[in-house]
Amino acid sequence: MDTKEKFKDFVKQNPILLTHVKDGSMTWQKFYEIYDLYGEDNEAWKDYLTVSAASAAATSFDLIGFLKRIDLDSIQNGVNSMQRVLGLLQDMSTNKKSTSEKQKPRPLYKHFDD
Repeated sequence: MDTKEKFKDFVKQNPILLTHVKDGSMTWQKFYEIYDLYGEDNEAWKDYLTVSAASAAATSFDLIGFLKRIDLDSIQNGVNSMQRVLGLLQDMSTNKKSTSEKQKPRPLYKHFDD
């Protein structure tokens, strides 16, 4: 296996590296260079592979902020709209069934005045 494939496996085993790339503090190129120079088991990774309490707290605050931004009124309006649409569709289907059951075809041998 070449170094690039080994690095990919290393990243899969350590998904915390993705957070450093997403927040802009590191790039994949820099991580690859560290991996190529020092390998997997080195002190160079200790800063990147440990989850700090600050980053864990930031993640939980992001979730709380996301939950605060949810507009429950708009969700309720959407649910009400869907209920109305489903009710209309149900009414249309029951009306179609009832009208088709009431109508019977006229026999061919009878005329309108008979």
